[in-house]
Amino acid sequence: MRLSNTRSMTEHALEAHRGVLRLAPTWVPRVFCRPGRRLKLHPDDLFALGAARGGIDERWLASTIPADNGPRTPPAEGMSEVVVDEEGHQRMLLRDAVAELPRAMIGEELWRVHSGWPVYSKFFDNQGPLPFHVHQRDEDVASLGLRGKPESYYFPPQMNNHPGDFPLTFFGLAQGANRDSVRERLAAFTSGDNRITDLSVAYRLTPGTGWDVPPGVLHAPGSLCTYEPQAASDVYSMWESLVDGRVLGEELLWKDTDPGIHGDLDALIRLLDWDANLDPEFRTRRFMAPRAAADPALTSPEGYIERWVSWRSPHFSAKELTILPGASVLSRDAAAHGIISVQGSGVLQGRRIHTPTMIRFGELTHDEFFIAHDAAVEGVTITNPGSEPLVLLKHFGPDLPSPSRQASAG
Repeated sequence: MRLSNTRSMTEHALEAHRGVLRLAPTWVPRVFCRPGRRLKLHPDDLFALGAARGGIDERWLASTIPADNGPRTPPAEGMSEVVVDEEGHQRMLLRDAVAELPRAMIGEELWRVHSGWPVYSKFFDNQGPLPFHVHQRDEDVASLGLRGKPESYYFPPQMNNHPGDFPLTFFGLAQGANRDSVRERLAAFTSGDNRITDLSVAYRLTPGTGWDVPPGVLHAPGSLCTYEPQAASDVYSMWESLVDGRVLGEELLWKDTDPGIHGDLDALIRLLDWDANLDPEFRTRRFMAPRAAADPALTSPEGYIERWVSWRSPHFSAKELTILPGASVLSRDAAAHGIISVQGSGVLQGRRIHTPTMIRFGELTHDEFFIAHDAAVEGVTITNPGSEPLVLLKHFGPDLPSPSRQASAG
């Protein structure tokens, strides 16, 4: 059956599988990174978009925003597609499906406040470290019509069969750093290695844990493959001039800043949240060990274990749901969410869900879905007929109470 428009395709996708929409893999290259080869993309396809675009080191999940990758970037790069029919002949952007039937897709409140799906997640997978950079706050980019970018990290053990070359992340600034020392390093951006991470602190990364990264905080992510729930934005300013053997162009220093401040290092420094960057309790306030969503002593006999893996930010949250072998579970959540499998196979609301071993560029998979609002609230049935756990990661917008938000409300 050939459907003629976005509304009919959205209605069909919602009705055919009771609110569970299959998504196609969304690959994104970055010119300043080396792929870590843990995204399960075929080795021959790491540069499928051409060497000039860079290697594919990211997979975006349930995304309704485009990647901002410079002048060669196609307009829909980074935006998730809903697979309407089983063969994939008909597809539509998840953004368009949300806009067509917003209340059915994401719920009344999220649409009223945000006029869209305000989050996405991604896997980013690099062999070496990323450059030291900062994501702007809302007020920093409002004049450009952009949104700030809080984000968080979780390091799935299933995606980290090797740690890469640099499994440490620089966060914030060391005690004693000040505006003058930061300005001096920024002034040296075009002189080679400006060594700005000399002013920071590196933390060792541990699979199965994560970090919260508010906007305005400098950071240089390490080489673990990372699941990254975040606000729907791709703004950043790169502050490190040489990393992992690669020289960064000065245009990345001024990316997503008002043209009127270009060349003004003091204006650039004002992008920083100084209290957060110099927080002596940064690890205590930002590190995230998983927290049980329910007592595993009670849920394990019912066939599942569920944990919060991103729970500090007021803007988004994420869970890890494990369906034990042989179990069938009705999974309920109070909000729409993206979902991806990182281990095992099973059945999700009558649909096959399968964690692939290898993916060719352009190939469809059965590992990623979007759970519409009403389906999430009513519950989706997940069955694991196999002999290994079925492990799913789920990311949510700001409308699902996480432990930090529950504590704040209390």
